[in-house]
Amino acid sequence: MGQRPLPEMCYPPTASADVWLWIGHAVYRGPSLRLDRHSGSVHCLAVGVDGPFTLHADSSGRRTVRSALIPPRTLHQVVAHRTRMLFCYIDPGSPRAPACWEQMTERVHEFGVHHHREAALIGLADRDDMDPAEMMDIACGPARTRLDPRIAAATAIVRAHPARSITAEELAAEVHLSKSRLLHLFTEHAGTTFRRYRVWARMLAVGRAVAKGADFTTAAVDAGFASPSHFSDTFHAMCGLTASDLLNAGARITVLD
Repeated sequence: MGQRPLPEMCYPPTASADVWLWIGHAVYRGPSLRLDRHSGSVHCLAVGVDGPFTLHADSSGRRTVRSALIPPRTLHQVVAHRTRMLFCYIDPGSPRAPACWEQMTERVHEFGVHHHREAALIGLADRDDMDPAEMMDIACGPARTRLDPRIAAATAIVRAHPARSITAEELAAEVHLSKSRLLHLFTEHAGTTFRRYRVWARMLAVGRAVAKGADFTTAAVDAGFASPSHFSDTFHAMCGLTASDLLNAGARITVLD
């Protein structure tokens, strides 16, 4: 993983930064960020809102594009030239990940470039009232609307008690499923794996607490992370930047249920 990125306030200088978080997904829209070379743990759809950006990677060299899909664990660097950026983060366990890959019109080594609905993504990202859920629908196609009631109950338990170290066996027993059936249905219906869902639930709990005025240290421990640095490392691994960097850049963090 690369060095920690630093915030970069770029043109337009008055642009606000917003981050929306929900289970298995996150969306950032705002000034470009001076990101060092890094590899994340999730898929990242990068879109230049005001103009193209340059994608650097050892395998593909430098390529200037308006949209690119970057897979997990792939060393790369996004360089935006005085432009706002849109980053859509998709958990690798989400069914939406392969759906997003299907929307990319070209493959360049590990990367997908030129999203089929690139113009629609840019148009929505340029709106003050941008809906992050609509953005993800454009990026990946509509999400599943019917949720198995047993998985609905299981996810509610995890979200209500994010700090609880519940095992798959314990959760399966509470919703009257076998462990294997729970894990299968979880991936199919919840948007990611059971293990990853617990991580996302804890991250969202931190986001809610910070939005209400809590400090990161208290929020991270209360949510079930071993330490504030554990939370920071987890957030950085997912998104390629730290939550502190986002707040220092003036980002508004919104948690969606």
